[in-house]
Amino acid sequence: MADDENTEGTGAVPAAEVQPSADGVAAGIDPSDGAASSPAAASDEPTADEIGASIDEAVADGPELPAVEADVAAETLTPEEIGADIDEAVEEAAPAAQAAAAAPEPVEEPSARAPRGTKAARPAAGPKRPKTTAERGPYTRTEKEDVDQGVRRERRGVVTSDKGDKTITVRVDVMKQHPKYKKIMRRSISLRVHDEANAAHVGDTVRVVEARPMSRTKRWRLIEVVEVAR
Repeated sequence: MADDENTEGTGAVPAAEVQPSADGVAAGIDPSDGAASSPAAASDEPTADEIGASIDEAVADGPELPAVEADVAAETLTPEEIGADIDEAVEEAAPAAQAAAAAPEPVEEPSARAPRGTKAARPAAGPKRPKTTAERGPYTRTEKEDVDQGVRRERRGVVTSDKGDKTITVRVDVMKQHPKYKKIMRRSISLRVHDEANAAHVGDTVRVVEARPMSRTKRWRLIEVVEVAR
């Protein structure tokens, strides 16, 4: 009983009756701490109502905001005003457009060089060749003029073979000086000669002359038999 009376006289809450609050547990406050569990510390924190009241007072004491809606409404133009502005802009631009239209267009000077990809004009074709005999007239044949043939080479040699028909083989001895040592060299060549009458025989001395090609190897023709073999 004496303990109860002491408690009532001081107004302190017994240690057994102190209950930890949710805020104290979240903040990590020890319930046994006397300063944290005291009613004076709890009364220092502002409540939600007090915070709302302070915000309202700050808004009421601050400067007034401009009336944006009223200014926007005042600046809005009517369709008649918009049309009048367009007409004025058109009237101002009309003189400039007329001056630009009246100005002469620049004339490009032709360049001395022909443009690429163009071909030179072809010359005009001559008169066409007549197709009909009446327009062309009769053909006339002109006589061939006598033309002197070139100088043909002649050779003299000895017949070495007459086995072919109308063909003989003639050996021609050639004497030639060496271009460097100036020595006289004797060489011999064989010619295939055309003998139309088969008049030459082996060992005869004959005279031949150049002729048109008569076969693959015959390029000579017999003129005469100079000396018959004995």
